[in-house]
Amino acid sequence: MHKFKELKVWQKAMDLTEEIYACTSNLPDIERFTLLVQVRRCAVSVPSNIAEGAGRNSKGEFIQFLGIANGSVYELQTQIELLKRLKYIDIVTYDRLDVASEEIQKMIYKLIQSLK
Repeated sequence: MHKFKELKVWQKAMDLTEEIYACTSNLPDIERFTLLVQVRRCAVSVPSNIAEGAGRNSKGEFIQFLGIANGSVYELQTQIELLKRLKYIDIVTYDRLDVASEEIQKMIYKLIQSLK
């Protein structure tokens, strides 16, 4: 069992989730039950799966949940791209979110490798 709050990757995933909430707070009403919900749910999934995996009983289970978190990061990157294409976020915000998500992917990969 790992102390998930001490994991840098969990901390960065929480920071990214906060940024996603902030930059989606002004989406048009038409997106309230579509893209808004999807992108936020996806962002929350990343640190949530890291935490859940850390609380499991074996390395194998932890690795499995890290894989799920990594998949959520890829999904989130797609939604961030869509936010940019629909002009709901500017290029500066897009770049910041994209860099942060790539960093989290790399951290998850390294953590998985260290657990193997």
